[in-house]
This record gives sequence, structure tokens and C-alpha cells, in this order.
Amino acid sequence: MITADSRATAPAPYAWLRPTALTASSLLFGYGILRLLDGLDGHRDKSGWPWRAGHTLFLLGIVLFAVLIVRLRRLLLATSPRQRVLTDGATVAGLVGAAAFCWVILGDLFPRFAEAVSTPDPVLVAGPALFELGLLTLLVRAAVARLLPVWSPVLVLVGFVAIAADLDLLPVGAALVFGGLLPVRRPAP
Repeated sequence: MITADSRATAPAPYAWLRPTALTASSLLFGYGILRLLDGLDGHRDKSGWPWRAGHTLFLLGIVLFAVLIVRLRRLLLATSPRQRVLTDGATVAGLVGAAAFCWVILGDLFPRFAEAVSTPDPVLVAGPALFELGLLTLLVRAAVARLLPVWSPVLVLVGFVAIAADLDLLPVGAALVFGGLLPVRRPAP
């Protein structure tokens, strides 16, 4: 039974929104740094610790981005429920894209997984696009609902474009995503 006292001490449903967003983009930044370290000798070594550690950070980051997508959906439906179909569609796209990313990363980390379950080309192409489209749509919805500044989704988009343009720009792109997600917070009571 939930009493008035237990509700006052329970964490707010959006209390972890900002830490989730910032941790996800920080893990992406860490992956970018380790990727650069791995490539200092001119090639990427899939058996080396920087490559494996970087991909592990990438996997954890994508999982946290999926959590962020779910929490943004919840926030948007609670504060601005009129566009439920758009919000739900963006959530599904983002989660499908995150799952595709995880599939590919797991295949990179575990070659036996990649051999057992080959990754179809549409997953490789559509996965990242769906992830980015879903997350950006939710961020734009949050900006329209005045839960985020207008520049926030723009900065995240610029970060994604930098990463897509050149994977060596991953730290720069992740820093831009971090900056764009910095204003994410729980709504004022």
C-alpha cells in the first residue's frame, strides 16, 4: 500500500532521466577515445583491450540510450499526451534501432555469435538510422513541449552527423550529444 509518507520518499519517476542521458553519452565518448587509442598504430586490433573495452562501453551506452528513449516517452505522454501516435512510433523506431546496434556490437564482441546469427544488411543500414530518428523525434517533441531548449535536439543531430561523417570524430560527436542532452531533466513539480 502506498501511503502519503512513502510517496514523499519514493524517487520521482523522472529522477534518473538526466543521469541516464549523460551516462549514455559519456560511454559513447569513452568508446570514441578507446577507438582512437586502438588505431594509433594504424590498424584496429579486435583482440586488443582498447577495442574490446571500447565496444563494451558502446554496448552499455546503447542500452542506456534505449532506457532514455523509454523514459522520454513516459515523460512526453505525462506532460504532452496529444501526440501519442508520434511518440509511440518514435519510441518503437528508437528501440528497434538500439536493438539492431546491440546485435551488431554483440557480433563484433563475440565472433561465435556473429557466425551463428549473421547480421542482415538492412539491420546494418536501418538500425542506426532508426535509433537516431527515434531519439531525435522524442527530443524534438520535448523541445516543442518546452521541456528542452530548441538547440538541444539540434546539437544531438550535429553530433550524430559528425559520427556518421567519420568514426574518428566519435569523441567530438559524443561531446556534442552530451551537450545536447545536458538540459534533460525531470519536469518541475
